[in-house]
Amino acid sequence: MSDEHVRQGTGPGGHPTVERLVAAWLEETERHDSEAAGEARDGWERGALSERAAQDLATWVTARVTDTGFGEDEGPYVPGPVRITPSDKETVHAWLRARGHSV
Repeated sequence: MSDEHVRQGTGPGGHPTVERLVAAWLEETERHDSEAAGEARDGWERGALSERAAQDLATWVTARVTDTGFGEDEGPYVPGPVRITPSDKETVHAWLRARGHSV
């Protein structure tokens, strides 16, 4: 997916939050499992993630929530390459459910 697609929100996701987070997820996945990342990227570019990729994305976005809304004394700060709010997580989960994935 090109950077232009991400900026315009016109890639396979059609939603800027999903596009932003899928790009980060694919980049991270590539560092750890290039085969899985390749399969996921192919599905993403075709506009249809496999069930495995959808579950991996759902788990990844949940685990990477970095903007919890808590202060330093209320909860941990989770560093990461992108900011992910609970609302972002819900957006990705809703996007996956709308495409028939069980999340």
